[in-house]
Amino acid sequence: MHEPVAVVVLSLALIAVVVLTGLLMSRRRTLARRVGSFICVWSPSKVPAARAPGIAQYATGRLEWWRLVSLSPRPSETWDRDRLELIEWEELDEVDAMGRSLVVTQCRHGEESFALTMSSAAYAGLVSWLESRPRRARAL
Repeated sequence: MHEPVAVVVLSLALIAVVVLTGLLMSRRRTLARRVGSFICVWSPSKVPAARAPGIAQYATGRLEWWRLVSLSPRPSETWDRDRLELIEWEELDEVDAMGRSLVVTQCRHGEESFALTMSSAAYAGLVSWLESRPRRARAL
């Protein structure tokens, strides 16, 4: 009598794993295909070893960062374009999955300090996006 219950429980667990995996893959694909998005790794300055992969996206007046392994409908981090500063950058001796060189940049947003690691092309895009903000915003 316990065998049918075990089979049902195991089947439900397997279905839950498949559905969860499908949702995670769908979310990642949707975020990565958005215009103005790029893959990057975020790490807080307080704990540099705590690195979290994610996808950043340019939005109106802000940069949003979505954690890669999450089902949250909202970005994990959001930085206002007017307050985001790139302090310094360093090219790493590593390449991403596409063979592009990687860059780590130290950033500041108000009192918050953090690092973003991304491809050199994504870094060039981020610098351009920040430098092209409207003049009145830079004067603040």
